[in-house]
Formats: sequence, structure tokens, C-alpha cells
Amino acid sequence: MSKNYELLRNLGKEQELLKNLPADGSQAHAMPPATGTPALTSNLAQPGLEQINALVQQVFLASGADAPRAVVLASTEAGTGCTWVTAHVAEMLASRVAGGVCVIDGNLRDPALHQQFGVENNIGLSNALLQLEPIRTFARPLSLSNLSIISSGSATAAAQSLITSDRMRLRINELRSEFDFILIDTCALNVGNDAIGLGSFSDGVLMVLKANASRKESARQAIQDLQGGKAKVLGVVLNQRSFPIPNNLYKKF
Repeated sequence: MSKNYELLRNLGKEQELLKNLPADGSQAHAMPPATGTPALTSNLAQPGLEQINALVQQVFLASGADAPRAVVLASTEAGTGCTWVTAHVAEMLASRVAGGVCVIDGNLRDPALHQQFGVENNIGLSNALLQLEPIRTFARPLSLSNLSIISSGSATAAAQSLITSDRMRLRINELRSEFDFILIDTCALNVGNDAIGLGSFSDGVLMVLKANASRKESARQAIQDLQGGKAKVLGVVLNQRSFPIPNNLYKKF
């Protein structure tokens, strides 16, 4: 399998991460990738997913009962490959666990997660925020039997004001009773504060940054904004390659 991106597997603190993020956007360096990717069955299978496997192991599987169950993935700006990462992490996680995994498009401003899985976007999260039906009504199964998607849905404009409301918090709590793991893709922080609100409802946020684009000060400000909004920053994935094949550094806080 091609080594399209790498993970920095050593753990560290925020200051160490930001020190390693180039102020000028130049490419950082990574340690050799991990191996042992389980076979995937969907149309998302691509070279390099052994590092997604390592990311899933570090974030979701290594901590046992203390592992986060509901995680938001967010970026400082658009174009980091955040949606790509979300889709692949969701599929890899579903291939590693027996319980249910639900991946949600929380980016009502510019939805794209459904495109990663090749499904339609007729009904989804925006409809769930405006209607009373059980949350599972809006989830559709994907190729893995324990993986479901809730796309952004059709009524995105009407539901946008509800994405950080108590209604969304209640829907996430409802999802916790239906699925073992929940992954939420959201809009970039320079577009809106959705990730801050969603992060406060979840168990933490994974930041997706991009080499040659994301700057140290922008990353630091994003982390401060998330933490100020009571969202726990779990770590950072640094995309070092052009979308859609990322080259990632992962750093845990």
C-alpha cells in the first residue's frame, strides 16, 4: 500500500504542536507510518489508509472506556481535506469495532460528506433539527453493516440557526443511545463558529490543518476559540498533500 501520508505518533502538548507547525506554511516532517490496515469494502478504499488506521487506534481504541465517543472534525479554513478525513476515519473505525458508527455532515453551509460516500442528500441533519421523528429515521446505512450516515439534508438554510442550539445537543444525546461512535464533519472556523458549539456538545474536536496553507497563529487562535467555548481539543491532523490524498501529521494534546 502506498505511503501517501504519515502520522506523527509521539504524543505532545499544544506548544510542541504549534512549534512544529511552520509559520510560513512550509512542509513539516513526519515519522514513518504504521502498518496493518484492515480490508475495506466501500468505494472509499484508497492507498495510504494504514495511517487512518493508526489515527483511529490512537484516538478511539487506545483509551478503552475513556475513549471519546462523539468527536467533531474541524479545520481553520476550507480546503484542508477535513471531509475526506472524516469519511475515512468513520469507515476505518467501523471496520475495527462491532458497535454502530454514525458519520454526520454538520456542515450545513457547504455540505459535501454525502459525496464522499456517493449517496444522495435529500434528507438528513437539517431535517432532523426541524422535525420530531427519531434520529435514526434520518440515518441511512452504508456499505459496512455497522456504519451509517446522516447527511446535511435538504432544509439547510432553515436549520442553520439550530446547529449550535439545544435542539442539536439533544439530537447528539439521542445519537449516543443509538450508536457507539459519532463523527461530525463541520464547517471551517474562519467561516463560522459551528465547530465550537458542536464541540461543546461532544467529547472533543480533532483539528485538521494543511501544510502550505494553515498558519501557526491561525491554528493557535482556533484552538483558543474552541477551548474558550468549552470544547476539548483532542489533537491535530496535519495534511501535507493536496486534497484528496492527504499526508498527515497527528499530534495529541
